[in-house]
Amino acid sequence: MRLFLALDLPESARAELLTWRQNALEGRDDLRPLAPEALHVTLVFLGYLPEKKLEQTVAAAFEGVQDLPAPRLAVQDVRPVPPREPRLFAFDLSDEEARATTLQAAASEALAAARLYRPEKRPFWPHVTFARVKRGVRRAPPVQADELPGNPFTAGQVTLYRSHLSPRGARYEPLERVMLGP
Repeated sequence: MRLFLALDLPESARAELLTWRQNALEGRDDLRPLAPEALHVTLVFLGYLPEKKLEQTVAAAFEGVQDLPAPRLAVQDVRPVPPREPRLFAFDLSDEEARATTLQAAASEALAAARLYRPEKRPFWPHVTFARVKRGVRRAPPVQADELPGNPFTAGQVTLYRSHLSPRGARYEPLERVMLGP
């Protein structure tokens, strides 16, 4: 199973991001918007694990995060990734009191201790990918809009997802969820 752990967005924040994206991408045929349910903050990408390790993965991931406070996030910028010839565009998020960063580190450490994950060397970047560059497009110009979505939001739910890949994009199946503290 191809698995990842993510912070889910509250519906009000998701709706605001989707409205902004619709306006910003209007008339663009070089980008493929992600499905609304695909908007999340990835904490740990586990990759492929045997199905028999699912229970152990759930226990390790949620044990590491269940007593932590919910992150408070806000869009601070739109970033192309990579900057010169982007493959995707994402909302760069501020992370009040580094709660998302702390949450990610706790999940990463717990999963690594259970030998289910090898932590990444690059630092955690809280972001939400909202569009990918379509195949065959050489250069996608920057995504611009008058104003960024500005309402801060609390992401109080962590979900372990299974990712199903297809030519039309990935589909994410929620397997287990846990609510975070206030």
